[in-house]
Amino acid sequence: MNIYDVIIVGSGIAGLNASALFDKSKKVLVLCKDNSWNCNTFYAQGGVAVALDEEDINLHIQDTISAGDGLCDKEAVEILCKDGFKEIQNWIKRGFEFDRDKDGKLLYTKEAAHSKNRILHAGGDATGRYMHLFLMRENQNTLLYKSTVTDLLIEDDICYGVRVSHLGEIKNFYAKSVIIATGGIGSLYEYHTNSKSISADLHGICITKGIKLRDMEMLQFHPTAYIHNRGARKQLLSEALRGEGAYIVDENGKRFLFDYDKRAELSPRNIVAQAIYDYRQKTNLEIYLNFDNFTKEFFKKRFPTIYFNLKDLGFNLPDDNVPISPAFHYAMGGIETDLNAKVKGFKNLYAIGEVASTRVHGANRLASNSLLEGIVFSKRAVDDIESKTFDFKIKEFSKNEDILIKDGDKELKHQLRVLMWKNAGIIRSYEGLKSTLEWIDDKLDQKRGKLLKLRLLTSKEIIKSALKRKKSLGAHYMI
Repeated sequence: MNIYDVIIVGSGIAGLNASALFDKSKKVLVLCKDNSWNCNTFYAQGGVAVALDEEDINLHIQDTISAGDGLCDKEAVEILCKDGFKEIQNWIKRGFEFDRDKDGKLLYTKEAAHSKNRILHAGGDATGRYMHLFLMRENQNTLLYKSTVTDLLIEDDICYGVRVSHLGEIKNFYAKSVIIATGGIGSLYEYHTNSKSISADLHGICITKGIKLRDMEMLQFHPTAYIHNRGARKQLLSEALRGEGAYIVDENGKRFLFDYDKRAELSPRNIVAQAIYDYRQKTNLEIYLNFDNFTKEFFKKRFPTIYFNLKDLGFNLPDDNVPISPAFHYAMGGIETDLNAKVKGFKNLYAIGEVASTRVHGANRLASNSLLEGIVFSKRAVDDIESKTFDFKIKEFSKNEDILIKDGDKELKHQLRVLMWKNAGIIRSYEGLKSTLEWIDDKLDQKRGKLLKLRLLTSKEIIKSALKRKKSLGAHYMI
């Protein structure tokens, strides 16, 4: 039997930070669905939000709650901002290097709905990649690649481990504690900025196990993505671009965002995304991101990843306008946990990062709070696990597993993504949600592969949650 002290499912910032924090005496297994860099952390551009000093903590709390539009848990937000300030200092002590000016002072930038410049970044616009590489260098535990979790091994209030498809073989791994850190639900949508590995498998598994998901209708759509590139993951154009002076125009050069909100480009993400979507529907005009305020030297130094990615796509920057569209970006809802990241009703099952719902983000995540959440709540999960013991005896489970993929699943997966974008996306209607729900129920009645079924179950939960919330709130916009 493969027995560990802890199994961590996911190798983004939350999972790898947890791995780094466990006592070295612990036997820890980290499961990675694909390659290590195929996670949302690796592609995070903007940075990590953190209070400038202890005096700024309360304002960071207020900004987070304000962006969350009444759905945040205040205690969770206080933990995020207070613990986050300490943990970022600890990261610096551990040797992580954020960008600094020539005098060695930390550089902060601004993003929408922040009242101050409090976004730390690294490598210009490569913060997530730098943080991920830092954690990969720190990781001393076993990391198993190409491992898709197909089930949680649960009986009563204990999770005994996970079932995994690894290189075509089904295996069971057992542990005293299990941490889910698998990220969000991006691959359910036609246009998204997420890694290809983010497909909501664990959400679907939780549904089959009766584990509660919360606020699943609260999905954030990033306002600015280049969607004409190849591949499912669309090219994110960081909000920090607008924080540094880029602005949005239509094909005639009009800055139409002022018609929707006086804060224009620095309005909360949901307002900007909804404005772009609505304006295009009404005018049929192309929407662009304009970089007139940038010099080429500044662009290349501050946003090197975006600059060279767009250059490879044929753009001459900063002279060219870049066509943009909103795209799915982040799930505020997820597996319901307590403030120590433990899944409610379980003795030894935890969820951290985007896959979890601690209600720190409410109805609309404040920009760059996600990396901070991964750091803070992974630490709390580790502390909780190491501070508690319970009488744990391994229980062996069958390795029998349903067929994971069947003929025709790929085509249905694409149809699901189109329907979710159209009817459960930025602007929703009762009729659109109901018709998509009926389509999903029809497909669930058919004999399909397990992985597609899990996607369908998670999509159904999103739609059911959206139908229950009849009034618009935050990122949930009903017409």
